[in-house]
Amino acid sequence: MNVLRGNQGPRYKAAAGAEEPFETITVDKLTPIIGAEIGGVDLSSPSNRQLDEIHRALAENQVIFFRDQELTPEQHLDFGRHFGPLHLHPAAPHAPGHPELMIIHADKDSPRANGENWHSDVSCDELPPLGSILYIKTCPPRGGDTLFASMYAAYEALSERMQTYLEGLTALHDGEHVYRGLYANYGVADKPAYPRAEHPVVRTHPVTGRKALYVNRGFTRRILGIPRDESEGVLRYLYEHMENPLFQCRFRWRANSVAFWDNRCVQHHAMWDYWPHTRSGFRVTVRGDKPA
Repeated sequence: MNVLRGNQGPRYKAAAGAEEPFETITVDKLTPIIGAEIGGVDLSSPSNRQLDEIHRALAENQVIFFRDQELTPEQHLDFGRHFGPLHLHPAAPHAPGHPELMIIHADKDSPRANGENWHSDVSCDELPPLGSILYIKTCPPRGGDTLFASMYAAYEALSERMQTYLEGLTALHDGEHVYRGLYANYGVADKPAYPRAEHPVVRTHPVTGRKALYVNRGFTRRILGIPRDESEGVLRYLYEHMENPLFQCRFRWRANSVAFWDNRCVQHHAMWDYWPHTRSGFRVTVRGDKPA
């Protein structure tokens, strides 16, 4: 991607050159920056070649979407395992007998909904998730969209001076203030402690080699090695910068849709604008590696 600058602020254009066509799936881009809807595949029984192309589509588009899928819990889990070992959420409730299958549910009695602020899933873990695969079975009649933002685009739109400043900095990510008491309405007891970890402010994606911002409002507490007021100022600027609509796509859910996003280079924000209606499904999360 090339970053173009001018009086109107950052603008973007796709990298030059034709992309290699896909053979077993269709890929319909939502924007030139991020997001694509994938067709021609049944996620309950994808072929090996389709899985290879889904891997590629995820790397190229950062978040991908599938419509009209019918998945059992076992098929949902099996699809996730094609991308690596599964991650166990440190706090959230899960489906009975399936600790890797996180419950995503909000209705008229819910005090909150999952993912209402911009974040990268469980970035407080030492090995934060590679990706998340959300399968929504019940949708409200309107509302309930999810926004996704490219942290590649956010990084690439920074000035070279800011990129140089951020290079080599490390931030503390902490789950304590996020998770303690969060799932009490589900009857989930708090754990003695929740994960915390130190990660680079700018991480390099292990597949694409591209750099992405890796701080978020949900889990990042402060940048280490600089004064606290400086950390607060820099993080405030980065959060406002990375939430620029130019870096985003928006997904409108329908029943039996799937979203698969790469937590290494994407943040997301789920809209809770559908109360008192119900939005319900399950999430499978793929374990990642240590950010570098």
